[in-house]
Amino acid sequence: MYIPRNIEKKILNFIKSPEIIAIVGPRQSGKTTLLSHIHSRYTKTSSYVTFEDPDILSMFENSTDDFIKMYVEDKDFLFVDEFQYAKRGGKILKQIYDTQKIKIIITGSSSIDLTIKALKYLTGRIFVFELFPFDFEEFLRAKNTSLWTFYTKHISKKKSFSIINSSHLPFDAEIKKKINKYFEEFILFGGYPRVVLSKNKEEKIEVLKGIYSIFFLREVKDYLGLIEDYKLQRLIKATALQIGNLIDYNELGTTSGYSFISLKKYLNFLEKSYILSLIKPFFSNRRKEIIKNPKVYFIDTGLRNYISGDFRPLNSRTDSSFLLENAVFSAIKKKNIKVSYWRTKTKQEIDFIIEENKMAIEVKNRIDKCKVNISTKDFSGIYPDYRLWFCYYEGFDNKVKREKAVRIPAFCI
Repeated sequence: MYIPRNIEKKILNFIKSPEIIAIVGPRQSGKTTLLSHIHSRYTKTSSYVTFEDPDILSMFENSTDDFIKMYVEDKDFLFVDEFQYAKRGGKILKQIYDTQKIKIIITGSSSIDLTIKALKYLTGRIFVFELFPFDFEEFLRAKNTSLWTFYTKHISKKKSFSIINSSHLPFDAEIKKKINKYFEEFILFGGYPRVVLSKNKEEKIEVLKGIYSIFFLREVKDYLGLIEDYKLQRLIKATALQIGNLIDYNELGTTSGYSFISLKKYLNFLEKSYILSLIKPFFSNRRKEIIKNPKVYFIDTGLRNYISGDFRPLNSRTDSSFLLENAVFSAIKKKNIKVSYWRTKTKQEIDFIIEENKMAIEVKNRIDKCKVNISTKDFSGIYPDYRLWFCYYEGFDNKVKREKAVRIPAFCI
């Protein structure tokens, strides 16, 4: 079952340009499905190969001329899935690009693979698109067509990161309640396509288990060459329990057993392989504002919940505020928008700062908590050109603007 992806239109906009198109992202995010779907539009004039096939991979690497004769000549498009298995892939792909008139579209399991094996050879010849697990709009499309239609018509087109013109939300409390039900499922189990399409909680958890296992089998053992991966597992578990907080390197080092240098190395690996993301502080005054320690969030909240072993409903767990905050971060991340946070040395804090849109975002569990406080007053005093946004989960008020701020349900981000 193919669920249309929002990034598809962006890719098709460049389908006739000469540059190679690379689709990267976490494993199981739907890259192969998307590639196959795009290929189906051009089957008569294209070749489709996967480098999981050892014979095709061997021909590409060891008999490139034969590969060109079989899959490239007299074709308009070449689609290559699982490109990361080609050890000399970037260099050979450059040769094909420079000598053959063909449009090339490839997928890679992560940014690590393409950065090392391809991009250094393909500067100026490649456009890279990141495919993440479903965002909430795509999730609704898979789960409830009528709600998805309403969402795209009345919410997603109005939720761009700019000031909302209307002073009222385009839906009522009953609609919010219906959408929130799906939003909670999305927060608890995440957006990996196979998880979203699973029939029940038990199947979803089993699929998440498989995704996590494949990550260790493919990314960790293939790329890092780690035979004993228990330290990395402890590190991932520890970061899952720190979401929304400043990274505590001492605690992570003690828990995992890694030295500081190794800790930084493996955190960087986890970030590049789309497990988690470290966001940096926003500051203008080094004496008063935090300038070094990042905060940690997971790309997919479902995978995070599997790692932490907790799928309880939001209203019965102690980390619900951090989990909701992570969901908002993930929504921003999937839009490829740069985000940071603000925190003073006296612990005044704003959850997210989006510089390009002059936005300061605070995430709250309940609407009655969406009030200007010491932190927001201090921030507004220092950065008066930034607009304050409150994102909430529980409660409802269709009026958007309050106290010179915007209040919207978290699923609108």
